[in-house]
Amino acid sequence: MLRRKTKMSQNSISCSICLDPLKDPVTIPCGHSYCMNCIKTHWDEEDQRRIFTLEVYACPQCKKIFLTRPDLEKDIMLAELVEELKKTGLQAAPADHCYAGPEDVACDVCTGRKLKATKSCLVCLVSYCKIHLQHHYDVAQFKKHKLVEPSKNLQQLVCSRHDEEFKIFCRTDQQSICYLCLMDEHKGHETVPAAAERAEKQKELEVSRQQIQQKIQDGEKDVKLLQQEVEAINGSADKAVEDIGKIFIELTRLILKRSYDVKQQIRSQQETEVSRVKELQEKLEQEITELKRKDGELEQIGVYLDHRAGILSFYSVSKTRTLLHRVQTTFTQPLYAGIRFYQNLFSNPGGDSAEFVKPK
Repeated sequence: MLRRKTKMSQNSISCSICLDPLKDPVTIPCGHSYCMNCIKTHWDEEDQRRIFTLEVYACPQCKKIFLTRPDLEKDIMLAELVEELKKTGLQAAPADHCYAGPEDVACDVCTGRKLKATKSCLVCLVSYCKIHLQHHYDVAQFKKHKLVEPSKNLQQLVCSRHDEEFKIFCRTDQQSICYLCLMDEHKGHETVPAAAERAEKQKELEVSRQQIQQKIQDGEKDVKLLQQEVEAINGSADKAVEDIGKIFIELTRLILKRSYDVKQQIRSQQETEVSRVKELQEKLEQEITELKRKDGELEQIGVYLDHRAGILSFYSVSKTRTLLHRVQTTFTQPLYAGIRFYQNLFSNPGGDSAEFVKPK
């Protein structure tokens, strides 16, 4: 209860112009109070805007007219109340005040930082915050005014020719009109109350919204399906890349293994052929040594040539030619067999080494 009283006291001692607690409060003849500097500045600005009109002054809240500018004297009692509330923890601005943002309808009466408008008046064509609206409830002349939800386009709600609220909708001309327009240029047209037209348009709007929302839901489902398809494509591609990588790794392993096997076969055949050729080489060198020895003997026999020696010499030479022919034949056969092995190996790289028949 104490907190509620404090809140009410804070609202009652706030300046409706600056919205802060009263500073050097003054009370004008209509009973409303303001900061001395705020009301003075407000009336000074009115003097500057005034050119040919009479010098009259109005209360920013109740709009009461004063023919002469009221004298401003500090309200001692109200100033003491403000000081007392400050000692009990008065806030710099009421907690329930909400300032207007870019998208909000601002109070047209507030100066400085404006509060949100809570109502708009179709008679005054002004939007009011909670504080500045109060005179529409307190003053009898303002109670008859038409208050509507805050609007930034008040001029569009009132007929510019007759200054009357749009309460009728002309379906013939598809525009809002007032009662005076109905009796004048729109006489005989198809008209309905503006509220009825709004209700019908609201129903059409709801149907349109439902259709649009259904399309949005269908579109979101399609987007989700497409996203799933993208994920499936990406997953399939990743799996294919992984599998092909494994395949090529296995192929590389098999190729390296086959290459190693073929190299081993070549080296093994190389050792065999080299061993065989060296063996023949040794035999040939031995026969050459033997032939050289016989050639020396024949040379000695020629010194003592006679009939018997000539026959022996012929026999030795004939035997030597037969030996050379045999050595050459034995040497060339394995050589050509080795060449044929390598030709077969390269023409059939996938063949088994077991197909090779070692030359005899």
